[in-house]
Amino acid sequence: MFTEWRRMEQSGLKRAQQMVLPLYERTTRFRAYTPGILHGLLQTRDYTRSVLQATQRRRVAVDDVEEAVQVRMERQEILRDHGKTFAFLIEEACLHHGLGGAEVAAGQLAHLIAVASLANVSLGIVPRGYVRHSMHVEAFSLYDSAQVNVELVSGYLQITQPSEVAMYVSRFGELAADAVHGSAARALITEAIDSLG
Repeated sequence: MFTEWRRMEQSGLKRAQQMVLPLYERTTRFRAYTPGILHGLLQTRDYTRSVLQATQRRRVAVDDVEEAVQVRMERQEILRDHGKTFAFLIEEACLHHGLGGAEVAAGQLAHLIAVASLANVSLGIVPRGYVRHSMHVEAFSLYDSAQVNVELVSGYLQITQPSEVAMYVSRFGELAADAVHGSAARALITEAIDSLG
């Protein structure tokens, strides 16, 4: 099912944030890949505000950014549910995204290290460079192995066809094989923090 952003966000960003909460609540194994902007579950309040302000300016007439930020922050409490597991894969470029400026970036990167230390959270970073086996693709989230949500420029795609979901599960595995985890991932984050000067 495809939903245009303008339709989903016609009454503001808060409603769009609230709509996905039931899906998060019923998911026990969550996986997400992002090539450019960190996933909402990994974002600090300031980073989220920067992301949503940019979104609002680009395509949403209603300015309810602060309310939408609060909903996203409340949704992050789901990371504390130890009956659920979370695996995040990001491209290294996510660590160097300038949205919000250096101060926002420093807080976000420190927060990323903290979230990655949670027992039920795995963070993999696909390093920049030429030694990789998988191409980066659009941002997507896997909810168990039942649904994939894909964010496109024009809208939001929900995939439930098992054969198509399986393709995303497979791609997630390929990207995970190219990623570094643990201390190697923390080293990349620390390098990004140091680069802020």
